[in-house]
Amino acid sequence: MTAGSIQYINEGLTFEVRDWGPADGRPLIALHGFPQTASSWRPVATRLAAAGVRVLAPDQRGYSPGARPSQVAAYRMDRLAGDVLALADTAGWERFDLVGHDWGGAVAWYLASRFPDRVRTVSVASTPHPAAFAKALRHGQALRSWYMAVFQLPWFPETLLGARGGAVAPRVFGSSGAKDAQEMGRLLSDRRTATATINWYRAIRLTNAPAAGRVRVPSLYVWSTGDSALGRVAAELTGDYIDADYTFLVLDGASHWLPDERPEELAQAILTHVAR
Repeated sequence: MTAGSIQYINEGLTFEVRDWGPADGRPLIALHGFPQTASSWRPVATRLAAAGVRVLAPDQRGYSPGARPSQVAAYRMDRLAGDVLALADTAGWERFDLVGHDWGGAVAWYLASRFPDRVRTVSVASTPHPAAFAKALRHGQALRSWYMAVFQLPWFPETLLGARGGAVAPRVFGSSGAKDAQEMGRLLSDRRTATATINWYRAIRLTNAPAAGRVRVPSLYVWSTGDSALGRVAAELTGDYIDADYTFLVLDGASHWLPDERPEELAQAILTHVAR
């Protein structure tokens, strides 16, 4: 049974990776969201590991100290996906199960649609398929996503979230139900880290950025009714973009931060999905 951390390199960047489970366990990569790190997967990963799954969870681009390029274009979706494939290659995994939450979910949908030869199954918490999200903007989602427009501004978002030594961020994210809001504040109190993580949002505006397509691998989508950022319309539209076995699971009353708040239910759903 392994438990610890490893490193790997892609595009000259060094990534930190949390490692749970037996060395010969079923391979699974877990991708965190904003503004968290791989440690956010611990409550879920430890349960998966106990069931015989090998979980690798990287601190993604912008979050790993050795992987914080300054250019917005460095955070295009194809570059983020390339980091994940490089991790799988380093681990010697030709195929793997993929799990994502928040921005990690967006990367997971992209990889599942573009690389079905590498992704065995995909499980996403909270984040709808990007095409479903875009369609839902005309049906109330834009009001929920107002912060994405603010994040397009230069310097202001990182200045605000890092204000008072990171004291503002815990109030912002804690109000949405995040249990690790203090850790989020510490992360965003570093200006370079804050800029790098917000650049994920700024890269959305790049006109040459590739997009996720239709998904043709078995898919699980877990959404919660208490998610203040991502609404029901986008959640229910997600199935329209899946051309494979698809499970849509709704957790009543849970907030956006499902890996922290409902780890037992999320882990069991993932285990059932990959076993199927």
